[in-house]
Amino acid sequence: MTLLVCLWGLEYIVAKKALEDIEPLTLVFFKYGVAFVVLAPVKLAINRKIEMRRKHILPLFVCALFGDIIYYAAEYRALSYVSVAVLTILLSFVPLLSILIEWGFFGRRPSPLMLAGVFVCILGIALVIGVDLKQLRGGFLGYALGGVAILAWNLYNFFTEKLTDAFKILDLTLYQIACTLILLAPYIIANPPSFASMTPAALGGAAYLGVVSCALGFFIYVNALSVLGATPCALFSIFMPVTAAFFGRILLKETLGPLQIAGGGIVIASACVVLRQKNLLDANRAANEGKNRP
Repeated sequence: MTLLVCLWGLEYIVAKKALEDIEPLTLVFFKYGVAFVVLAPVKLAINRKIEMRRKHILPLFVCALFGDIIYYAAEYRALSYVSVAVLTILLSFVPLLSILIEWGFFGRRPSPLMLAGVFVCILGIALVIGVDLKQLRGGFLGYALGGVAILAWNLYNFFTEKLTDAFKILDLTLYQIACTLILLAPYIIANPPSFASMTPAALGGAAYLGVVSCALGFFIYVNALSVLGATPCALFSIFMPVTAAFFGRILLKETLGPLQIAGGGIVIASACVVLRQKNLLDANRAANEGKNRP
């Protein structure tokens, strides 16, 4: 997950550049198309059987709809209305919503320290990316799209976590990618991209997003969901603004001030506290459930 946070932190810069020439849903389709071409031969080399039951088809399409289409369509479109800095602050609410969903729907009450830690993380993120508060007054549509992305990603996390017991990690990753391509195919047929939009930035961005961010990234993420669960994985998203700031410094020559460095330390420290608290709570729940079994 630490590696994935670095890979997905770089995705913001790559996607922002590619979206100058290509539509969000078209970029998503090319991204997943590249990922399918990469992963399908690996799947065939390991096992050519398609191990899937009829009851899993609908959940797979639901995961693809929320996590692969709605999330990225909303996130990429939001970049047209708000800055990357503001969007990363919005997306930092993913783990907070995940904790609240677990609390409201599954009865997993968070500790006060967990909630405090998430809010401290958000404060640290604001310092890292140096948000100008004036930016928060406009771009309502961008904020609304960010909210849609937050909800969609949390739904994807919980639905996918339920499927990790039924599939091998590679199979689940490939099936979700295939479902995404099937869902997007009618849109691409009705709205084919123009030749002029196939710029080096667009094609290179699609290649990186497909091979690294999607194929490798989702293989790591689905595996992490099966091991860590939905909320711990969501908590790792707190680190992405830190990695985005780092790549901005390296690739875009952006400077990091003292407040940003301090904010990075706050994000890392508070996220570690929240992750530790989450693991302790899960361990205590598992122990209590074991004691209550006859």
